[in-house]
Amino acid sequence: PTGPTGRSGGPNDDAELAKRGTPTVTALRRLQLQEFRDGVPAPLETDVIAETAVSLNVNGVPWFAFLCSPLDLEALAVGFLFNEGIVTTPGEIVSVSVCGRKENVDVCLDRAVPPPSSWQRTSGCGGGVTTTGAAGEEGPGPAVAGSPSAPFTPAEIGRLAEELLARQDLYGASGGVHMSALSDGGRFVASAEDIGRHNTLDKVAGRCLLDRVTGPRRAIVTTGRVSSEMIQKARRIGVPLVVSRTSPTARSVDLAERWGMTLVGYARKDRFVAYSHAGRIV
Repeated sequence: PTGPTGRSGGPNDDAELAKRGTPTVTALRRLQLQEFRDGVPAPLETDVIAETAVSLNVNGVPWFAFLCSPLDLEALAVGFLFNEGIVTTPGEIVSVSVCGRKENVDVCLDRAVPPPSSWQRTSGCGGGVTTTGAAGEEGPGPAVAGSPSAPFTPAEIGRLAEELLARQDLYGASGGVHMSALSDGGRFVASAEDIGRHNTLDKVAGRCLLDRVTGPRRAIVTTGRVSSEMIQKARRIGVPLVVSRTSPTARSVDLAERWGMTLVGYARKDRFVAYSHAGRIV
């Protein structure tokens, strides 16, 4: 039988994902369902993406709970702290530990950090939170300077959109999941999948910090809608270009204009829409 994306739901799917390095034990759940075609039901065995509440503790103090895919939780926690401006360098992180049931992440920092007095609820999938203000304007600036603002070509933007689509292992197995990746201009140096589009950018940022990724940061490419908190996270990561396969919001366009970022939506191999600083695309 086939799943929601039309791919086989057979037992070899998990093995194939494992060969590509994707942990699937907790990322997917195999369910017995009923599929209706032309009003006729039939048994369907397929995978559904997992959603987990994961608590974040900083220096032993509970902060809040992520709603996320239970993958790469160390990067999620560290990347969230990075994108909020709480940490900037790997040296500030003493340790990161995830409990065996993947329900809690403990981050120990090199200094005392009080929990924020208030959180802003964001438009992120899974009910994201931030301390950067309702529209991101109060957030931290880039922690790493982007590469020199060389022009972008339409072919480069189309290639980034197509490469992201080809890398979506979990989406291919179950649907219902976003992906974002950081490109250095030649390849993806960090990528992440999650039910929450904002979580993918936190995971990308965290992976860069934990793996001490260096070199140019040319573009963030994402499957998700680019809202104000997404453009803020991309700015913090330090890229001059954000490419989405769907739409930005008007607020994110305003912020991209203000911050000198080129924002592209509805990106496909041979077409896209430039929402800000289109003059850099030649």
